[in-house]
Amino acid sequence: MKRLLIFSLAYYPSHISGAEIAIKEITDRISPEDISFYMVTHRFSHTAPRVERIGNVEVHRVGFGPAYISKILFVPLAALKAAQLNRKKKFDALWAMMTYMLFPLVLAKVLGVRGPYALTLQDGDPYEKVFERWFIKPAAPILNWGFRNATRVSAISHYLAVWPKRRGYKYDVVMIPNGASLESAKTYPQDELNALAAKLNDKEGEVLLLSIGRLVHQKSIDTVIRTLALLPDTIRLVVVGDGPDRYALTMLAKELGLSQRVTFVGQVNREETAKYRAVCDIFVLPSRSEGQGISFLSSMLAGLPVVATQVGGIADFLFDAKRNPDKEPTGWAVDVDSPEQIADAVKEILADPVQTKKVVAAAKQMVEVKYNWERIAKDMQSQVFGPLTAKLAK
Repeated sequence: MKRLLIFSLAYYPSHISGAEIAIKEITDRISPEDISFYMVTHRFSHTAPRVERIGNVEVHRVGFGPAYISKILFVPLAALKAAQLNRKKKFDALWAMMTYMLFPLVLAKVLGVRGPYALTLQDGDPYEKVFERWFIKPAAPILNWGFRNATRVSAISHYLAVWPKRRGYKYDVVMIPNGASLESAKTYPQDELNALAAKLNDKEGEVLLLSIGRLVHQKSIDTVIRTLALLPDTIRLVVVGDGPDRYALTMLAKELGLSQRVTFVGQVNREETAKYRAVCDIFVLPSRSEGQGISFLSSMLAGLPVVATQVGGIADFLFDAKRNPDKEPTGWAVDVDSPEQIADAVKEILADPVQTKKVVAAAKQMVEVKYNWERIAKDMQSQVFGPLTAKLAK
């Protein structure tokens, strides 16, 4: 059995996005007899336990709550915790989840934590924001060192796979995507779905658009709200998720006279999210940037038509009949910040149910084959964690 330490800024149960889902889905599928996983993460809440086991990961939280200074201090605190744990556990390898987790990993190595390490790129922000902001540039040499000396670098999309060589990594990047949420493929009792539809005040003849994601600028939910003004009153929007932009989005809907047509659900667990997919009609999320996007894949798996931009990693799986004539369509592509194009896509979906059904079926089949967590976990074990073990044997 090998011991592997993960660096992740956030983790279950309070913070769940693509990176956290990926860690849990992958580690839960790898036998503890092969690899025993440990994690250092931030303690966002005073009520969160300092140490707990979640699946196949022993989670250690550092910090003192949601204060911004606590987040800033995460790097030294995580590195110190890693060094402390290493004296007891003797880790065989390390794994940084997302670019900035190279900061505590590199510092941990300075503090004496030895062993090969892997980096997985899951970043949702564009390259310029990740590396070229004024307060990041002075620390960029640390990130560059982390890239250059990684034993293995994996990326969830072709968009992210070009980053490592720009930072000095000299080897091939392993392309392993995230998978879709398995909850989205389940069949839920009809009475539960009826109750949820009633909660949303879903009336016969109405169409419910669905947006799922953290309420931040990059998700462009403001663009979806603006789209409603271009569509009939029978089309409403359900927003699942929470974040710092919630108040601004609520005020935007009010200013546009659309408050009665927008329902903000807030953050819910994955099973509840899957139920919202089951009762809504069209998934719309015109992201301004996206590393990959589990929410899109999960919506395809749930059988929803998907309207999205092709920014970042979305271009790997969302193919449009007009924009990608050489590929089988899996969705409807729109430009960034284009309510008019979203409105046209929604109208096209509703006007041609036969074609919509074909596109939805093709998308679902693609996700089932290519974005399956069982396959992804095996690829991570053989192509990422395996080379770390092989390096140890030399």
